[in-house]
Amino acid sequence: MTSPESQSPESKDRVYRSVPAIAGGVLLLAIAGWLGIDALVSGEGRTQWLALALLLLGVPLVVAFTLRPAVYAGDDRLRIRNPFRVIVLPWGQVAALRSAYSNEILTESGAKYQLWAVPVSLRARKKAARREMRATAQARRAVGRDEGRGSALGMRAGQGLGGGGGPEPEGPTRAETDRIMDELKGLHEARHRAETAQGEVTVRWAYEVVGPAVAGAVLVAILLAVG
Repeated sequence: MTSPESQSPESKDRVYRSVPAIAGGVLLLAIAGWLGIDALVSGEGRTQWLALALLLLGVPLVVAFTLRPAVYAGDDRLRIRNPFRVIVLPWGQVAALRSAYSNEILTESGAKYQLWAVPVSLRARKKAARREMRATAQARRAVGRDEGRGSALGMRAGQGLGGGGGPEPEGPTRAETDRIMDELKGLHEARHRAETAQGEVTVRWAYEVVGPAVAGAVLVAILLAVG
């Protein structure tokens, strides 16, 4: 499940992060910390160095793919924090937002960026589709009962009671990540021509993640090569 969060009061950005990814990341870090510290304390010689190298490699990668991803949507720009890069896109540079097996941003120059913080869940889509089908079926049954009563007053009363199936939804049922994409599309449509929403696309590599991971990988390779 992906949920919006609010930033500091002076910021109007909407922040989207994946709650399941964060929960999984915290669990993985706890397991890695427990095993790694145990190996450092109880291990001897090469075992301690290998444990240190694996922690140096694994912890940044776990953080990168679980805790780090976020999408910041403001009035003038969209900031995407992916595992290894931070992309800042003024709305004027965004050509389209696309959802298929992943949620993506297409720029006017033809570049494509994936939204790691807003993952597509085919299971959630199927559940949402089933809910919508049930709501539609309930509405049709309610209309059928109302028509059988043969009066406009009976029709209004039946609709007020929801035919015993609860109130009808105000709109079509959508998976949460699809609703987030709808929000982003609406913001893009409203702001992409604004003067303050123009500018250049910037991409910055997350060296704070890449550096430790590369160092850990090199250390692991050296330890395995030395034997």
